[in-house]
Amino acid sequence: MLNAEIKRERVNVTKKPSDQYSLNKSNSQTNSFAQTGQDLAAPPGQDVATPKGQHLPDVALEATKSELSSLLWVGMSPIETPVLWVDGEGQVLRIPGRVDAWVSLDLKPARGIHMSRLYLSVQKILADQPLSVSALRSLTGEFLSSHQELSGRSRVAVDVTLPIRRKALISENMGWRNYPVIVVAEQASTLSKGLRLFLEVKIAYSSTCPASAALSRQLSAAEFLRVFPQGANPERIAEWLGTTQGMPATPHAQRSEARVLVEVNLEVFESEKNSNLPVLKVIDLIETALQTPVQAAVKREDEQEFARLNSQNLMFCEDAARRVRESLEKSTYILDYFGRFQHFESLHPHNAVSFIQRDKNGLSGFYGQQG
Repeated sequence: MLNAEIKRERVNVTKKPSDQYSLNKSNSQTNSFAQTGQDLAAPPGQDVATPKGQHLPDVALEATKSELSSLLWVGMSPIETPVLWVDGEGQVLRIPGRVDAWVSLDLKPARGIHMSRLYLSVQKILADQPLSVSALRSLTGEFLSSHQELSGRSRVAVDVTLPIRRKALISENMGWRNYPVIVVAEQASTLSKGLRLFLEVKIAYSSTCPASAALSRQLSAAEFLRVFPQGANPERIAEWLGTTQGMPATPHAQRSEARVLVEVNLEVFESEKNSNLPVLKVIDLIETALQTPVQAAVKREDEQEFARLNSQNLMFCEDAARRVRESLEKSTYILDYFGRFQHFESLHPHNAVSFIQRDKNGLSGFYGQQG
């Protein structure tokens, strides 16, 4: 994930007749760089000609005495590149990204792959087109076409921090939240397998301990009986409850984190004529299930509502995991999922952690390759 602070920049985008996105003149340098790089790339299996007519050696294609075994993935990580993102308001933002670009080395014995071709494809496509299913399909397809004799599979992982504007709970104020997101696309040269799309999001939320809440209520009840052994009128009781004496104990709460990876059902998603990636849908689904996502703009009325939501949604880490799993199971556009829920305990020096998983399509193997 990115640790650097996000710098947001709005970018005007126009559509060419070819239906591809392009930047305005302010991005002419990026287009020029990508085009120059494309011209320099030699066709597969050929050396690059120098101005003097000589050829630069391509060591990756040289034969060796030892047997060349196939490799699961070979590539570059992380490639620094700007990424164009269409936010929920339709604005196109340029945000910093880090990209992993991989191909398999499994079709023809070779010492290595053409790293520069992966790099130039990433720079050309991701810097010029908003991140979408079509852009990812084009990028992974270009990885394969530039390694058609070497590679049967390709994968790209785009690591970004998305700025999303959120409304306050009660007031009309708005504030920005940053969401770490990894978008992964994998394509095989076998057309029947098509494109696979994965999304990983991290959601920060608040969790209040149910056990601690029960212990606090017990102390409150005991203190009430001590102060009012004979009872009292409602006005007197309400006045007492509004003092610190009226709350002799409070349950412990903590910031918590949900890390959820899903595989998107592209057949369902694209049948609904969606153009943008369903990142915001996944984030909203998880936050709605948890009910207590951390807030941006907060005034007193918002903080009071946040306290009420925490009281009505007491959660162990096990409860958080089950809530999210129930929502994921109901979604028609999610094939598989893996989730990790971590409560950063204020009571203990260690954390409470729970996991969920549905694996019908080999997601566990994919997750293990992510590292």
